Amino acid sequence: MAGHSQFKNIMHRKGRQDAVRSKMFSKLAREITVAAKAGLPDPSMNARLRLAIQNAKAQSMPKDNIDRAIKKASGADGENYDEVRYEGYGPGGTAIIVEALTDNRNRTASNVRSIFTKAGGALGETGSVSFSFDHVGEITYKLSAGDADKMMEAAIEAGADDVETDEEGHYITCAFESLGEVAKALETSLGEAETVKAVWRAQNNVPVDEERAQSLLKLIDSLEDDDDVQNVYSNFEVDEEVLAKLSA
Repeated sequence: MAGHSQFKNIMHRKGRQDAVRSKMFSKLAREITVAAKAGLPDPSMNARLRLAIQNAKAQSMPKDNIDRAIKKASGADGENYDEVRYEGYGPGGTAIIVEALTDNRNRTASNVRSIFTKAGGALGETGSVSFSFDHVGEITYKLSAGDADKMMEAAIEAGADDVETDEEGHYITCAFESLGEVAKALETSLGEAETVKAVWRAQNNVPVDEERAQSLLKLIDSLEDDDDVQNVYSNFEVDEEVLAKLSA
Protein backbone atom coordinates (compact mmCIF):
# COMPACT_ATOMS: atom_id res chain seq x y z
CA MET A 1 0.00 0.00 0.00
CA ALA A 2 1.02 3.64 -0.29
CA GLY A 3 3.45 4.90 2.34
CA HIS A 4 2.24 6.81 5.39
CA SER A 5 1.48 10.38 4.43
CA GLN A 6 4.43 12.75 4.61
CA PHE A 7 1.92 15.57 4.97
CA LYS A 8 0.58 14.00 8.14
CA ASN A 9 4.09 13.61 9.54
CA ILE A 10 4.93 17.23 8.75
CA MET A 11 1.81 18.54 10.45
CA HIS A 12 2.41 16.31 13.47
CA ARG A 13 5.97 17.54 13.91
CA LYS A 14 4.91 21.14 13.54
CA GLY A 15 3.00 20.66 16.80
CA ARG A 16 -0.25 22.16 15.53
CA GLN A 17 -2.27 20.19 18.08
CA ASP A 18 -0.66 22.13 20.93
CA ALA A 19 -1.20 25.47 19.18
CA VAL A 20 -4.91 24.90 18.57
CA ARG A 21 -5.91 22.86 21.61
CA SER A 22 -9.18 24.70 22.26
CA LYS A 23 -10.23 24.47 18.61
CA MET A 24 -9.30 20.79 18.53
CA PHE A 25 -11.48 20.07 21.58
CA SER A 26 -14.37 21.90 19.92
CA LYS A 27 -14.07 19.72 16.80
CA LEU A 28 -13.78 16.53 18.84
CA ALA A 29 -16.88 17.54 20.79
CA ARG A 30 -18.79 18.18 17.59
CA GLU A 31 -17.96 14.68 16.32
CA ILE A 32 -19.10 13.19 19.65
CA THR A 33 -22.40 15.11 19.45
CA VAL A 34 -23.02 14.04 15.86
CA ALA A 35 -22.17 10.41 16.70
CA ALA A 36 -24.51 10.44 19.70
CA LYS A 37 -27.33 11.91 17.61
CA ALA A 38 -26.80 9.35 14.86
CA GLY A 39 -27.41 6.46 17.26
CA LEU A 40 -27.83 5.77 20.96
CA PRO A 41 -26.00 8.05 23.44
CA ASP A 42 -24.45 4.92 24.98
CA PRO A 43 -20.94 4.19 23.61
CA SER A 44 -21.35 0.47 24.32
CA MET A 45 -24.27 0.43 21.87
CA ASN A 46 -22.93 3.00 19.38
CA ALA A 47 -19.66 2.15 17.62
CA ARG A 48 -19.19 5.60 16.11
CA LEU A 49 -19.67 7.28 19.47
CA ARG A 50 -17.28 4.84 21.12
CA LEU A 51 -14.57 5.68 18.57
CA ALA A 52 -15.23 9.43 18.89
CA ILE A 53 -14.83 9.24 22.67
CA GLN A 54 -11.71 7.13 22.34
CA ASN A 55 -10.13 9.65 19.98
CA ALA A 56 -11.07 12.52 22.30
CA LYS A 57 -9.46 10.76 25.25
CA ALA A 58 -6.32 10.18 23.18
CA GLN A 59 -6.04 13.96 22.86
CA SER A 60 -6.49 14.38 26.65
CA MET A 61 -9.93 15.93 26.29
CA PRO A 62 -11.46 16.31 29.80
CA LYS A 63 -14.23 13.89 30.77
CA ASP A 64 -16.58 16.82 31.54
CA ASN A 65 -16.21 18.06 27.95
CA ILE A 66 -16.99 14.59 26.61
CA ASP A 67 -20.07 14.22 28.84
CA ARG A 68 -21.32 17.68 27.81
CA ALA A 69 -20.96 16.82 24.13
CA ILE A 70 -23.01 13.63 24.59
CA LYS A 71 -25.74 15.45 26.55
CA LYS A 72 -25.89 18.14 23.88
CA ALA A 73 -27.06 15.53 21.38
CA SER A 74 -30.27 14.93 23.32
CA GLY A 75 -31.00 18.61 23.95
CA ALA A 76 -33.97 20.12 22.16
CA ASP A 77 -31.95 23.19 21.23
CA GLY A 78 -28.92 21.27 19.99
CA GLU A 79 -27.61 22.11 16.54
CA ASN A 80 -28.06 19.70 13.67
CA TYR A 81 -24.82 19.16 11.79
CA ASP A 82 -24.48 17.91 8.23
CA GLU A 83 -21.49 15.85 7.15
CA VAL A 84 -20.05 17.41 3.99
CA ARG A 85 -17.03 16.53 1.87
CA TYR A 86 -15.30 19.06 -0.35
CA GLU A 87 -12.71 18.22 -2.98
CA GLY A 88 -10.30 20.50 -4.75
CA TYR A 89 -6.86 21.22 -6.14
CA GLY A 90 -3.92 22.93 -4.50
CA PRO A 91 -0.69 24.39 -5.95
CA GLY A 92 1.19 22.02 -8.23
CA GLY A 93 -1.89 20.04 -9.21
CA THR A 94 -2.17 18.37 -5.82
CA ALA A 95 -5.48 16.89 -4.67
CA ILE A 96 -7.13 17.88 -1.40
CA ILE A 97 -10.11 16.38 0.43
CA VAL A 98 -11.85 18.36 3.17
CA GLU A 99 -14.33 16.81 5.61
CA ALA A 100 -16.65 19.15 7.52
CA LEU A 101 -19.47 19.05 10.05
CA THR A 102 -21.62 22.13 9.58
CA ASP A 103 -24.93 23.65 10.65
CA ASN A 104 -24.79 26.03 7.67
CA ARG A 105 -23.74 24.51 4.35
CA ASN A 106 -23.70 27.85 2.53
CA ARG A 107 -21.34 29.42 5.05
CA THR A 108 -18.96 26.49 5.05
CA ALA A 109 -18.91 26.12 1.26
CA SER A 110 -18.20 29.84 0.89
CA ASN A 111 -15.38 29.73 3.44
CA VAL A 112 -13.75 26.65 1.94
CA ARG A 113 -13.99 28.02 -1.59
CA SER A 114 -12.44 31.32 -0.48
CA ILE A 115 -9.53 29.54 1.23
CA PHE A 116 -8.79 27.50 -1.91
CA THR A 117 -8.97 30.57 -4.14
CA LYS A 118 -6.70 32.73 -1.96
CA ALA A 119 -4.07 29.98 -1.96
CA GLY A 120 -4.08 29.67 -5.74
CA GLY A 121 -6.11 26.48 -5.68
CA ALA A 122 -9.60 25.63 -6.88
CA LEU A 123 -12.57 23.89 -5.33
CA GLY A 124 -13.88 21.08 -7.53
CA GLU A 125 -17.02 18.96 -7.69
CA THR A 126 -17.63 16.07 -5.33
CA GLY A 127 -15.77 13.10 -6.78
CA SER A 128 -13.26 15.23 -8.69
CA VAL A 129 -10.28 13.97 -6.67
CA SER A 130 -11.55 11.30 -4.27
CA PHE A 131 -11.21 8.65 -6.99
CA SER A 132 -7.43 8.94 -6.52
CA PHE A 133 -7.69 8.17 -2.78
CA ASP A 134 -8.66 5.04 -0.87
CA HIS A 135 -11.14 5.45 2.00
CA VAL A 136 -9.66 3.16 4.65
CA GLY A 137 -9.59 2.59 8.37
CA GLU A 138 -6.49 3.71 10.26
CA ILE A 139 -5.66 2.57 13.79
CA THR A 140 -2.66 4.13 15.50
CA TYR A 141 -0.61 2.93 18.44
CA LYS A 142 2.28 4.46 20.33
CA LEU A 143 5.71 2.93 19.78
CA SER A 144 5.54 1.55 23.31
CA ALA A 145 2.77 -0.85 22.23
CA GLY A 146 5.39 -3.20 20.77
CA ASP A 147 8.00 -3.67 18.10
CA ALA A 148 7.25 -3.86 14.37
CA ASP A 149 7.06 -7.67 14.36
CA LYS A 150 4.58 -7.76 17.24
CA MET A 151 2.41 -5.14 15.55
CA MET A 152 2.45 -6.97 12.23
CA GLU A 153 1.50 -10.26 13.86
CA ALA A 154 -1.38 -8.64 15.76
CA ALA A 155 -2.57 -6.78 12.65
CA ILE A 156 -2.63 -9.93 10.51
CA GLU A 157 -4.49 -11.82 13.24
CA ALA A 158 -7.05 -8.97 13.47
CA GLY A 159 -7.68 -8.90 9.71
CA ALA A 160 -5.86 -5.66 8.91
CA ASP A 161 -4.21 -5.00 5.56
CA ASP A 162 -0.97 -3.24 6.41
CA VAL A 163 1.23 -1.83 9.18
CA GLU A 164 3.68 1.04 8.92
CA THR A 165 5.99 2.23 11.66
CA ASP A 166 7.93 5.48 11.94
CA GLU A 167 9.41 7.53 14.78
CA GLU A 168 5.90 8.78 15.70
CA GLY A 169 4.16 5.43 16.12
CA HIS A 170 2.52 2.42 14.45
CA TYR A 171 -0.16 2.92 11.76
CA ILE A 172 -2.41 -0.04 11.01
CA THR A 173 -4.57 0.09 7.90
CA CYS A 174 -7.70 -1.94 7.23
CA ALA A 175 -10.77 -1.86 5.01
CA PHE A 176 -13.15 0.95 5.94
CA GLU A 177 -16.03 -1.51 6.33
CA SER A 178 -14.15 -3.63 8.89
CA LEU A 179 -12.68 -0.79 10.99
CA GLY A 180 -14.78 -1.55 14.07
CA GLU A 181 -14.07 -5.28 14.01
CA VAL A 182 -10.33 -4.86 13.45
CA ALA A 183 -10.06 -2.20 16.16
CA LYS A 184 -11.86 -4.45 18.64
CA ALA A 185 -9.59 -7.40 17.83
CA LEU A 186 -6.48 -5.25 18.18
CA GLU A 187 -7.67 -3.90 21.52
CA THR A 188 -7.80 -7.47 22.81
CA SER A 189 -4.21 -8.19 21.81
CA LEU A 190 -2.54 -4.77 22.11
CA GLY A 191 -4.71 -2.70 24.41
CA GLU A 192 -6.59 0.51 23.60
CA ALA A 193 -5.42 2.29 20.45
CA GLU A 194 -4.26 5.90 20.32
CA THR A 195 -6.75 6.72 17.55
CA VAL A 196 -9.26 4.78 15.45
CA LYS A 197 -10.71 6.56 12.42
CA ALA A 198 -11.53 6.49 8.74
CA VAL A 199 -9.05 8.38 6.55
CA TRP A 200 -8.51 9.17 2.88
CA ARG A 201 -5.14 7.78 1.77
CA ALA A 202 -3.69 8.83 -1.57
CA GLN A 203 -3.07 6.05 -4.09
CA ASN A 204 -0.15 7.99 -5.57
CA ASN A 205 1.63 11.06 -4.22
CA VAL A 206 2.50 14.17 -6.24
CA PRO A 207 6.07 15.49 -5.76
CA VAL A 208 6.29 19.23 -5.00
CA ASP A 209 9.20 21.59 -4.37
CA GLU A 210 9.75 23.56 -1.16
CA GLU A 211 7.90 26.66 -2.37
CA ARG A 212 4.78 24.73 -3.32
CA ALA A 213 4.99 22.64 -0.17
CA GLN A 214 4.97 25.81 1.93
CA SER A 215 1.96 27.11 -0.04
CA LEU A 216 0.16 23.83 0.49
CA LEU A 217 0.85 23.81 4.21
CA LYS A 218 -0.48 27.36 4.44
CA LEU A 219 -3.61 26.32 2.54
CA ILE A 220 -4.13 23.31 4.79
CA ASP A 221 -3.50 25.40 7.91
CA SER A 222 -6.20 27.83 6.79
CA LEU A 223 -8.65 25.01 6.12
CA GLU A 224 -8.01 23.39 9.50
CA ASP A 225 -8.47 26.74 11.23
CA ASP A 226 -12.06 26.90 9.98
CA ASP A 227 -14.42 25.88 12.78
CA ASP A 228 -16.50 23.62 10.52
CA VAL A 229 -13.59 21.65 9.04
CA GLN A 230 -12.87 18.35 10.77
CA ASN A 231 -10.17 16.73 8.61
CA VAL A 232 -7.98 17.60 5.63
CA TYR A 233 -6.14 15.12 3.40
CA SER A 234 -3.71 15.72 0.54
CA ASN A 235 -1.49 13.72 -1.80
CA PHE A 236 1.66 15.82 -2.00
CA GLU A 237 5.14 14.61 -1.12
CA VAL A 238 8.53 16.29 -0.80
CA ASP A 239 12.08 14.96 -0.79
CA GLU A 240 13.90 14.29 2.48
CA GLU A 241 15.88 17.55 2.48
CA VAL A 242 12.78 19.69 2.05
CA LEU A 243 10.91 17.52 4.55
CA ALA A 244 13.60 18.25 7.16
CA LYS A 245 13.26 22.02 6.58
CA LEU A 246 9.47 21.95 6.80
CA SER A 247 9.54 19.81 9.93
CA ALA A 248 12.04 22.03 11.74
